[in-house]
Order: sequence, then structure tokens, then C-alpha cells
Amino acid sequence: MRKGLNLLEGAILPALSALALPIMATSLIQMAYNLTDMIWIGRIGSGAVASVGAAGMFMWLSNGLATLAKMGGQIKVAQALGAGKEADARAYANSSFQLAIIFAIAFGLASILFGKAMIAFFQLNTAAVVHDAQAYLFITGGLVLFSFMNQIYTGTLTAMGNSKISFIVTTIGLILNIGLDPLLIFGFMGFPALGVTGAALATVIAQAIVTLLFYLAVHKDSVIFQHLHFFRMPSKVHTKEIFKIGLPSAVQSMIFSSISMVIARLIAGWGDGAVAVQKVGSQIESISWMTSEGYAAALNSFTAQNFGALNAERIKKGYRISMILMLAWGLFCSMLLILAPELIFRIFIQEDEILPFGIDYLRILGVSQLFMCIEITTEGAFCGLGKTLPPSIVSITLTAARIPMAILLSTYLGLNGIWWSITISSICKGIVLCSWFLLYQRKTLQPLSQQSSLNPVVSD
Repeated sequence: MRKGLNLLEGAILPALSALALPIMATSLIQMAYNLTDMIWIGRIGSGAVASVGAAGMFMWLSNGLATLAKMGGQIKVAQALGAGKEADARAYANSSFQLAIIFAIAFGLASILFGKAMIAFFQLNTAAVVHDAQAYLFITGGLVLFSFMNQIYTGTLTAMGNSKISFIVTTIGLILNIGLDPLLIFGFMGFPALGVTGAALATVIAQAIVTLLFYLAVHKDSVIFQHLHFFRMPSKVHTKEIFKIGLPSAVQSMIFSSISMVIARLIAGWGDGAVAVQKVGSQIESISWMTSEGYAAALNSFTAQNFGALNAERIKKGYRISMILMLAWGLFCSMLLILAPELIFRIFIQEDEILPFGIDYLRILGVSQLFMCIEITTEGAFCGLGKTLPPSIVSITLTAARIPMAILLSTYLGLNGIWWSITISSICKGIVLCSWFLLYQRKTLQPLSQQSSLNPVVSD
């Protein structure tokens, strides 16, 4: 396997860009992966979109479990590599994979055994929509192991400074999904038309092949992957450290998902069409936040490796460069959603009675994209320092405020009041978290610079 980038020395922008661009491209491919599903499902009708949206909420919830293993593992692997401690890096990676496998099995069983009750939470209005949602959750939730494994592979490779493998195998997965979607959804050349069930099968098959490709690409790596043993007893010390680092991010993700599910239930009061609008709109909106998350993942590893090497000035410069780039991206996304909502939304749903709601969604959420990018970029920097609690506090507190805000604003603005509650909270999160980080780095990184002069890093 190709050696990872050197994030500890040399010009910052080229190194950070070389790591970030494949991750951002991977995020865009993942976005295209999701949008491909949505385009084909949208051809069935808004009811099918609503069913996938409801089931997808639980898949989003499950990502909190994957986040614990991925975030904790990625940060600790990067910090250990930055400090020259390869043996610890291997142990952290091994524990990360083991946790992901355990969590995936647990969530898969829950999806199979309790899927009907889970979908019933949304109180969907049509029997066919409910049936399709249950089928989608049964397949994608029951076989979530492949998704979890792919996330851990991506996180570990990013920690090593190698993001190109993730880009390549994810691209292959997208191509497979593009081919399988119409084949399994609509039927062709003897294949039966499976509808929403076909979309779920296409997703899982593509994810499984991506997992296999990851294994084939990295199994000869002598730094970490050759030394992984998933069926050995987990290291208590390293697993505990992953939990300590990853738990705030996992709780943040799961609470965020749970709050979004409550919001989705409020949205369902306006009918299945409103649920479809939210599902499609959030997928379109992902052009900003998934790209920002991709860049933040690179900043995370860059910060973590330099934190392990006690290089405070390089951390500061890396954050400053990243923020300038993501501010430009956020502004572009805001303008795109505000100025061209109808053109974008028509790609997914053409039903005239749904379209006005979709246009309102994109315009209102467009206002918040710049601030969302600020929040996500700053979260990446915080997490690279091993400080996952501040982003979690800000996210949980202000995301929870969406519920009372949505109830209050919808009284006066109808469905648009719910969209405004999401936008207002996103603006606040970006401002608060960025301010917190700027104060924190003044307090923390200066002592780190002094420590680096006393404790030079040595390789084990």
C-alpha cells in the first residue's frame, strides 16, 4: 500500500489539500451515491421517497455507533503515528474495528426484530409507504455491517495520511450502485421490479463489494493492517481510550438523529409529501455539509498528528487555511440553494403540488450553509486535539432547541417554520463553536509549544 502523506513537515496547504481533496471527492461521491438512489426512487413517486426517508432516519441514528468507533479510532491512531508509536496505532485500529463489528451486529438484530415498531414511530399515513419503509430498514439496517466497516477503513486510512484508497473504492461503489438501482428498482431483462426493496438491495450489495475492495487494497500494509486481529480479545486500555474520545461525538450524532426524527414526525403532520420534501431537500443540502465533513476529516488527522508531535504553530496555521477555504465553499453553497432552488429540486420530484414546498425548503436552508461549514470545520479541529466534548455540547444544546422553535414558528409560518428552526440553530452553532475554538486555542496551544521544546518526539 502507498505510504501516507507527511503531515508533520513542509508546506501546509499542499499537504492538507493532498489529504483533503480525495476525502472531499469521496464525500461528493457518497452524496452522488445517495442522490442516485433518490433520483430513481423519486421516479416511483413521493410515497416511495417518504418511505426511504423514514427508514433512513434510523440508518442515520445507527451512524452514531459507527462514529464512536471511527472518531475515537481515527484520532488515537493519528496521534499515535504523530508521536512515532506505531504499536499503539495498531492497537487503536484493531479496537476500532472490533467495536464497529459489535455495534453493527447489535443494530442489525434490532432492525430485524423491531423494524415494524421503529417505523410506526413516524405515524406515516399510507399503508404502502409503511410497508416499503419496513422493507428498506430490514435490508439496510440488518446488513449495516458493511457500512460500518467501510467507515472504519476510511477513518484509519485518513489517520495514516492516505485518502486515495477510500476515494477509489468509493467511486467503484458508486458506479455499481448506479447500475444496480434501475435494474433492481424497475426490473430489466428478466429481473423483477422490486421498487424500494430493490433500492435497498442495490445499496447493500454495493457496500459489501466496497468492503471487499478495502480489504484487498490494504491487507498487505505493514504499518497497521497486517497486524489487525479482529477475533482476539480487545485491548481494554486502547478500547477505553477510543470510548473516551469517541463517546461525545457518538452521543452528539445519535441525539442529533433523534431530534431530527422528532422533527420528521412534526413534518409528517403536513402529509407524506412534506416528508418527501425533507428527505430530498436534505440530500440536496448534503452538497455543503458532506464536503465540509470530508475536509474536516482531513483537518482532524492533520491536527491529531501534529498534536502528537507537539507542533502547535502548525495546528494554528492548518485551521486558519482550512477555515478560509470552507468559508468560500459555504458561501457558494448558500448562493446556489437560494438562487436556483426550483431547477435543483425538479431533478428529483416533478409533482407540481410538491414543488413549492421543496423550493421553500432549499431557500430557507440555503441561508445556513455558510455557518454549517464553519461549524463542521471547527469540529474537525477540536476533534483532532482529542477534545470532542465542546462540539458535542454546542451541537446537542442548539439542535435540541429546534424542537420548541419548530413548534412555535410553525404556529405562525406553517411548514416553513420548521425549516427556519433548522436554519436558525445552524447559524448559532457555527458562531458559538468557532468562538469557543478561538478562545480554546489561545489557552491550550501556547503551552503545547513550550512542551514541544522540552520533549522532542522520538520514533519507537
